[in-house]
Amino acid sequence: MLDDTRNTRRVRSAPRPPEAGHAAQAREATPARQAAPAVAGDLVATDLVKTYGDGAAATHALAGVDLTVPAGESLAVMGPSGSGKTTLLHCLAGIVTPTSGSVIWRGADLATLSDRRRTALRRSDFGFVFQSGRLLPELPAVENAALPLMLAGTPRDVATAQAAQWLVRLGLAGMEQRRPGELSGGQAQRVAIARALAGSPGVVFADEPTGALDQPTGADVIQMLVATAHAAGASLVVVTHDINVARHCARIVTMYDGRISGEDGAHTAPEGEHRR
Repeated sequence: MLDDTRNTRRVRSAPRPPEAGHAAQAREATPARQAAPAVAGDLVATDLVKTYGDGAAATHALAGVDLTVPAGESLAVMGPSGSGKTTLLHCLAGIVTPTSGSVIWRGADLATLSDRRRTALRRSDFGFVFQSGRLLPELPAVENAALPLMLAGTPRDVATAQAAQWLVRLGLAGMEQRRPGELSGGQAQRVAIARALAGSPGVVFADEPTGALDQPTGADVIQMLVATAHAAGASLVVVTHDINVARHCARIVTMYDGRISGEDGAHTAPEGEHRR
């Protein structure tokens, strides 16, 4: 597990002038905190707003989120359905461009980069683990794990050798040539973890990485994910509905109504809300 980095939390910036509507209410509901200066390797989101639609039909998926993920930290993001946690992950990873606000990674604002540069950044600097693994069924495990490296231009023999080392570390020695259909759910997710880490990313993003697994298998997978990300020196951002998964991370933030509403699992959603 990672060392406890809770003392480096940065959640809110200084108060802003009043705004009308939903976003203003969301800002007023969260106490402001003084953010510490960011350092190299931090992933820093400032005043993120993401709005879908216009006028009365507008949906504010994010209503002014400030968040810093320090280098090497593991962070879990929890919240009920529609709280904005997956939208936040997508903005942090440069998959979705925020309506306003910034995401700074290694001196670059992801929101200002072209689609081509964001795609290249996701291949070189970020790794991804999804709920279903998203492995290519026609490729063996070692080539699935090596795929981002090969897409980035690494020669096949070098990429597969690097990926094979991660498969061994994740307990899959001897399974390098198995295709996804020949693997259990937990084994397939370990291949996905190897794929995320093979390119030596600065940040790994995991969206419900245990959601399709039974509880014992899910516990094994999240333990491996946190441990291997830490060993690789990568930050880890996990979106999950499962508090038992979240507790493996060094820090937990809870989202509600497009904003960060609590830390370390202390927030309780209003009665009647159910986490997904």
